[in-house]
Amino acid sequence: MIEIHPRPAAGEEVVVERAAPGRPHQGKVFAAIQPHADDIPIYCGGTVAKLIEEGYTGYLIQTTNDENCGPTPSVGETILSNEREVAALAEVLGFARVFNLGYRNHRMDGDSALELRCRLIFLFRLLKVDTILTFNPWGHWEENPDHWVTAMAVEAARWMSGMDKDYPEQFAAGLAPHAVTERYYWVARRGQPYNRVVDVGPTIEKKVAGLSVNKSQGPAGSTGSRLKRALAARGLRLPELDGDDETADRQYIRRFVLRPDREVGAQYGLEYAEPFYYFGPDETSEVDEYVRRHAVRL
Repeated sequence: MIEIHPRPAAGEEVVVERAAPGRPHQGKVFAAIQPHADDIPIYCGGTVAKLIEEGYTGYLIQTTNDENCGPTPSVGETILSNEREVAALAEVLGFARVFNLGYRNHRMDGDSALELRCRLIFLFRLLKVDTILTFNPWGHWEENPDHWVTAMAVEAARWMSGMDKDYPEQFAAGLAPHAVTERYYWVARRGQPYNRVVDVGPTIEKKVAGLSVNKSQGPAGSTGSRLKRALAARGLRLPELDGDDETADRQYIRRFVLRPDREVGAQYGLEYAEPFYYFGPDETSEVDEYVRRHAVRL
């Protein structure tokens, strides 16, 4: 089970982001960047569904091939099953497209950071990404190298993509500088801070569906149906898991996997919430504000 126990960021007000009526983000683009097939479903599945409902176009970027995360002894079959489940996740949550970068699972700290950063800059410029969701590049107590390598590359790429001298060959190919201005860094380890919680009650069933398609790895997937069979072998049953395997899997997710979301939500009067360390667009500078107030026409 996931034990995160996030904490509010010291000295910062926690903002509660609720569902916005209509499609206020029409025309905006976000990218959710995950190393592994189960990251987006666990940490931001409800928020992804919310943003898409509010008008965002979403893209899923997967950095590893997930070769070490699956139930089959065959590495090839493990990669294929995870790739298929990421495609299913994208369909369930409403992503426009998936980009698989294909780095080897659990080995990203040995890969070229420059190459990964360049590929992300290319995608951010190509897709004109306004908002990103990924691991916190400064998150403490992270043990998985794929997580922190991905997060640090994303953080560097998101501001460099707006520069006009980095990778000029991309401009020759028709791209233009485009900086990412909004960041949702999810909380993934015990005690990591957050300054925003997103109300995902209205999209929680999409999150459940996204968790359920992740059968190859993670804390959800087929755990409910496996538990049901294990109990039956002992002559026991949990009434909540009655029905077919998919029903059992989703009921298990609702009862156990969503507990952290319930606990965070309860602190803010919400049924379910996902916590993030959030950075919004840069505030107006003192000079810009002075010009707005005092400039006169020639």
